[in-house]
Amino acid sequence: MDERAFVRTVAERTGLSRQEAADLTRATLETLAHRLSSGEARDLMTELPEGLAEAVRRGTTDRIERFGHHDSVLRVAERTMLKEEEAERGVRTVLTVLREAISEKEFNDLMSQLGTDFSQAVDSAG
Repeated sequence: MDERAFVRTVAERTGLSRQEAADLTRATLETLAHRLSSGEARDLMTELPEGLAEAVRRGTTDRIERFGHHDSVLRVAERTMLKEEEAERGVRTVLTVLREAISEKEFNDLMSQLGTDFSQAVDSAG
């Protein structure tokens, strides 16, 4: 899935404009990258189109941060100026579209680093 299709899918599923969906997608990927090891971030970047991989690259740090799904929603809401409910729906949607866009193995590796509350968020998104 290329970047335009990814963002278009996020926009359609969230009801946000394409620009809002693009900002939401980048903010979500950057935020999630704070939770990933450098190796996992690198693996994820290899399966994403360049623009989305760049968002992961920007979010990658030397030290893995520990925060849950709700805190990630708050961070994304702050960065995008979306309401918390919109960011909640958006983060779930980005994770769901990510599951469709990358290999099952890579998605499972990603979710194993993010943790149970992120997996539950994806499962509840459908």
